[in-house]
Amino acid sequence: MSIVDWVVLFGTVLGIVFYGVWVGKRNNNLNTYIRGGDDLKWGTIGLSVMATQASAITFLSTPGQGYEEGLAFVQNYLGLPIALVIICLFFIPLYYKLNVSTAYELLGQRFDQKTRLLGAGLFLVQRGFAAGITIYAPAIIVSTLFGWGLNTTILVTGILVILYTVSGGTRTVSLTQKYQMLVIIVGMTIAFGYIIAGLPDDISLGDAFYLAGIQGRMEAISFSLNPEERYTIWTGLLGGTFLALSYFGTDQSQVQRYLAGRSSVASRLGLMFNAVFKIPMQFAILLLGALLFVFYQFAGSPVFFNEAALDGIPEERLEQIEAEYAAGQQTRIPLLREILIEKAESGEPSADTLGYLVGVNAELEKQRVAVQEEIKRVNASADTEDADYVFLSFVLDNLPVGLVGLLVAVIFLAAMSSTASELNALASTTMVDGYRALIKRDESETHYVWIARGLTLFWGILAIGFAMTLTLFDNLIEAVNIIGSLFYGAILGLFLIAFFIRWVKGSAAFWGGVIAEILVLALFFSEIDIGYLWFNMIGCVITVIFSIVFQQVFFGGLKEAK
Repeated sequence: MSIVDWVVLFGTVLGIVFYGVWVGKRNNNLNTYIRGGDDLKWGTIGLSVMATQASAITFLSTPGQGYEEGLAFVQNYLGLPIALVIICLFFIPLYYKLNVSTAYELLGQRFDQKTRLLGAGLFLVQRGFAAGITIYAPAIIVSTLFGWGLNTTILVTGILVILYTVSGGTRTVSLTQKYQMLVIIVGMTIAFGYIIAGLPDDISLGDAFYLAGIQGRMEAISFSLNPEERYTIWTGLLGGTFLALSYFGTDQSQVQRYLAGRSSVASRLGLMFNAVFKIPMQFAILLLGALLFVFYQFAGSPVFFNEAALDGIPEERLEQIEAEYAAGQQTRIPLLREILIEKAESGEPSADTLGYLVGVNAELEKQRVAVQEEIKRVNASADTEDADYVFLSFVLDNLPVGLVGLLVAVIFLAAMSSTASELNALASTTMVDGYRALIKRDESETHYVWIARGLTLFWGILAIGFAMTLTLFDNLIEAVNIIGSLFYGAILGLFLIAFFIRWVKGSAAFWGGVIAEILVLALFFSEIDIGYLWFNMIGCVITVIFSIVFQQVFFGGLKEAK
C-alpha cells in the first residue's frame, strides 16, 4: 500500500478508537456502562445491531462465498424478519417490563438461579469462542496478504478494541458502531462500483449477471428437501428463524444493543430497521462475490488467491501450472462472448458452446486442484481454501490509492465493532449474572463499573489468546454460524418456555436445557450429516419437550407447578 493508503487506514481506525475513548470518559455509572444510558435513538440502535452481526468475517468471507458458490447463502437470513417481528412482539416488552440488564436475568426471575446460570454459561462459552474468531478471521488474511506477523496483527486489533470498550462500555460501543457501520457501507459501495466499472466495455451489468447465472452463481433459492444440503429455503425459514430468534432475542451481545434504547418503541424500530435492510445487505455482498467471479473471468485471476501459501512449491512446477491456468483463462474469454452473441441472436446459447465452457472450467479447476496438492505436499497442515482472500485481493490489486486504505480500514472496523459488542456483552453477563448475583450483591455502582471494566479486559485478553491458537476454517462466516448453532437452540428453548409455558418451572427447564445441549453436541460430532442450521431448531425443540416431560414425571406435573 502507498503512504496515502496507510494514512487513510490509520486515520480512520484511530479516529474511531479515540472517539470511543473520549465518549467513554463520561460513562462512569452502572446504567450507562451496562445499559447504555437508556436514551439511544432507533437509528443508532439499528446501525449498532447491524454492526454487531456484520463482523469482518462478513466482508471477507461472504464475497468469497458468492464467488465460489453463488447466492445460496442468502437463504440463511430468510427467517430473520420473522424472528425480529416475534422479538418485537414478545421479547422486548418483557425485557422492559422486568427492567433487566442482561437477557439471563429474565431466566432468573422466571425460573431460578441455576437456570439463569445455565443460559448465561452457554452464552459465555459460545460467544467467548466467537470473540476469538472475529479477531482471528481478518488478522490471518490481512497478515498473509501484507506479510505482517499474525500474532502482531491479532494483538494490535485486540488492544485497539479493548481500549475503548473498557473505557466506555455499552454506550461507547453503540455510538462508535454507528460511525463504523457508515464507513463500512460507503467502502463496500465503492468496491461494488469498481467491480462493475472493471468489466470490459462490451459487457453490460445484465451480461455479467447472465454469465454468472449460467455458471451456477445466481441461484438464490433452493427448494431441495435433502437434509444434507446446507442452504435451502427450508433451512432458512425454519433453521434460520430459530437461529435469528436465539441470536437477536437471547444473545446478550444483541440484547444489550437494543436495551440501550430510550424506549421500547426505539428498540423495536431499531430491530425493524434490520428486518428490512439485513437481507438486502447480505444479498448485495454475495452478489458482489458473484460479480467478482465474472470480473476475474475476463481480467484473469491468480491460480490461488492466497499467494503466500505458494511459498515452497518448486518454482518450475509453479510456473508451469500458472502458465497453463493463464492459457485456459484466455481460451474461456471468446467462449463467454460467443455465449452472449448466441443469446442475443436466438434467445439462448447453443448446447455445444455451453459444453465447451463447462469443459474449459473443468480444466481450470484441475489446475487449481494441482496447486492445492502441491501446497499440501509442501506443508500437510496448510490451508488449501482461498475464498476468504478473494475480495481483499481485488481491493489491493484494482482500487486506486487512498481507497485501498479505506477498504482495509473497513475490514478492521468491522472486526472491531463486532468484537467490541462481544467483549462488552461477555463482561456484562459475567458481572451481572455471575459476580453481582453470586459474590457481591450490595456494592456501590462505582465498584460494579470497575469490575465490569476489569472483566472486559479479562475477556479481551482471553479472546486474543484464543485467536492466537486457532487454525483456519474452510470458510470463516460458516464457522461463526456453526458455533452459534450448537448452543443457541438450548438457550432459545429456555426462553420460549419462560415466555409461553408458564407451568414448567426451573428444575425441569434446567435439566431439559442440559440434555438438549448434550444431544446437540453428540449429533454434531457423530457420523450423521446434518446441515448446521437445523441444530438451532433441534436444540430448541429438545429443550422444550424434555422440560415438559421432566416437569410431568419428576417435578410434580401441572398441578404441582401451579
